[in-house]
Amino acid sequence: MTPFAIAGIQMHVGALESNVDGMLHRLDILMARFPWTQMVLFSELAPYGPLHKFAMPFENDALNRFRDAARRHGIWLIPGSMFERAEDGRIFNTSHVINPDGDLVNSYRKMFPFRPYEAEISAGTEFCIFDVPDVGRFGLSICYDIWFPETTRHLTSQGVEVLLHPVLTGTTDRDAELAIARATAAQFQCFVFDVNGLGAGGNGRSCVVDPAGMVLHQSAGQEDMFPIEIDLSQVRRQRETGLKGLGQVLKSFRDREAEFPVYDRASGADAYLHTLGPLELPQQGSRAGLHIDVPADTLAGATQDTGPVHFVPKGHVKTLTG
Repeated sequence: MTPFAIAGIQMHVGALESNVDGMLHRLDILMARFPWTQMVLFSELAPYGPLHKFAMPFENDALNRFRDAARRHGIWLIPGSMFERAEDGRIFNTSHVINPDGDLVNSYRKMFPFRPYEAEISAGTEFCIFDVPDVGRFGLSICYDIWFPETTRHLTSQGVEVLLHPVLTGTTDRDAELAIARATAAQFQCFVFDVNGLGAGGNGRSCVVDPAGMVLHQSAGQEDMFPIEIDLSQVRRQRETGLKGLGQVLKSFRDREAEFPVYDRASGADAYLHTLGPLELPQQGSRAGLHIDVPADTLAGATQDTGPVHFVPKGHVKTLTG
């Protein structure tokens, strides 16, 4: 066995004031109640909330306080993320990994800001992978990143066994995100720790999923601290013998015969994607995407219900607009 205890903290996040004191207070409570915890993960943007006007430089007082807390408790600490104002003025959504000595061992800038809603946030380009000695390999992604399986594909291809995933989801797509968390765990045969906030920090429902896609813990809509001891040997066993003795998906991907031209931007394989219009906020009454290209020979049975229809030669298409 390779046991390791990770705790998520789902807490209320305010938008107009610092939440750092509240985070440290909850961390103290967690460690008093569950002193066997070895790593703690907070939700996305927990320290200062979702408004990028509170962006801070990379080195800041809050980060120093989190480093002190990790050292005091002897834990690995990922204090969610915070908006970082880089020296060139760009703003990133940045998460930090702090070890039990209080050292900053890695940082990660979110690769997929939630555009178009986060149009002002720049995208990172570097992955975050770190090793816990004598335990295993961990990787970090932030919220919307998990919707793009290529991010987890790269991490797990580098040996990541636990995906740490701080999120800020307060929208109606939380159900879809939970389904993606379960699918990610099963597809890539890894543990997923998905920690959401409350209030301005999200609608809760944090979850922990094992490498077979089984939910080990599901929070509701109130504050929650959930330390879970996982066994990383489960990842290694399952990657060797398959999910429940069945699909050996990482080895199948390794041994694939197919290549994927869509990842070559010069290949033209993604031509359809360029027909989808700009990445922008929907407007009131927008009918974008509602045109329908219909082969001419299927229009023969069209009725008045379709609106005006003009026939075109067989083999061509005619666009119907609402």
